[in-house]
Formats: sequence, structure tokens, C-alpha cells
Amino acid sequence: MLAARKIHTHHSSKQELDELRAVVRRDLADAALPALSEDRRFATAYNAALQVARMATACSGYRVAAVPGHHALSFECAALALGKQADRLVLFFDGCRRKRNVIDYTGVQIATSTEAAELLQHTREFSALVESWIQNSHPHLS
Repeated sequence: MLAARKIHTHHSSKQELDELRAVVRRDLADAALPALSEDRRFATAYNAALQVARMATACSGYRVAAVPGHHALSFECAALALGKQADRLVLFFDGCRRKRNVIDYTGVQIATSTEAAELLQHTREFSALVESWIQNSHPHLS
């Protein structure tokens, strides 16, 4: 990925991660708002998961380039950083990535309330997993 310029080396900081954490907290709170449409709740929970993946990648010393497919690449990089413990969630988020693309670009009333709630729950789980991994592997960034 590095040789193909899909990722770049990157030195992360606690400030950068704290800014991403703030986005994750905001998006998790917004995705839980029942007044939002299921599509918006889904897309917002997805964005929180994407930011969590960025956190894992940044802690590992990389950032994903702004190339086509960068969302899929973000989750792939997070999986490489986190190992097998993240495989199930990363596969789940890959399916959500496709649905989020339809929601944001071509469709309405795509996500169901069950799908939005499931994505929100998995994103919370992913966030907890990554924060635990950061605490254990990169405590200076906690």
C-alpha cells in the first residue's frame, strides 16, 4: 500500500486523536437521535466508524491517501493494525460502506431502523476496541 501510494507515513499526536475522538462522540450521539431519518442515522454512525478506523491507522504510523476507495482502504488498514480481533467488525463495516454510498449519493429510504441501530452498536464496539488497543499499544496517545 505504501509503495502504491495508497497510504503515507504519518506521525500522530494526542491532539489529532482527541480531535477524531470528538468527531466520533458527536457522530455517535447524533446517530442515536430518533428524530433523524434511518438513512442519516446510518450514515452518521458509519462516519463515526470511519473516524475510529482512521485513529487505528494513525496510531500505527500511517494515513490513508485521498484516493478512490479510501473508505475501504481505511478499514483494511485498521484491520491490519488491530489484527484478528477486528476482522468481524471490519467485514461488517465493508458492507455498510456500500450502503452508505447509496444513501449519500443515489438513494433515499435505504437503511432500516434495525440496520441503523445495528451499525450504531457495532461502531460503539469498534470504538471501545480501538481505545483499548490504543491504551495497551500506544498509551502516550490515550
